[in-house]
Amino acid sequence: QVQLVESGGGLVQAGGSRRLSCATSGIIFRLSTMYWYRQAPGKQRELVASITNGGNTNYADAVKGRFTISRDNAKNTVYLQMNSLKPEDTAVYYCNANYVRDYWGQGTQVTVSS
Repeated sequence: QVQLVESGGGLVQAGGSRRLSCATSGIIFRLSTMYWYRQAPGKQRELVASITNGGNTNYADAVKGRFTISRDNAKNTVYLQMNSLKPEDTAVYYCNANYVRDYWGQGTQVTVSS
């Protein structure tokens, strides 16, 4: 059974930091490209960051220089370190794994207060 479980969301003040985690099971994590998406109220889901199985990373322009995606293949876990948070970063953050097909987590809410 495939499971992607996000954690680390919550309420944070603007300028603060938060680290999200996505623990996975049931997938071949080491071969998977991992993604973080987010969806703000009334908006479409958007790609935030990605990391390949080789460790190559990519970021949306809106988060470049503030967010860092990383992975721990020994723990089958992907992380999103978010620094210098802004109110516009408020969203539900979703973890996605892609290897042959897509798998999604349930999401974790991040709220940034001004």
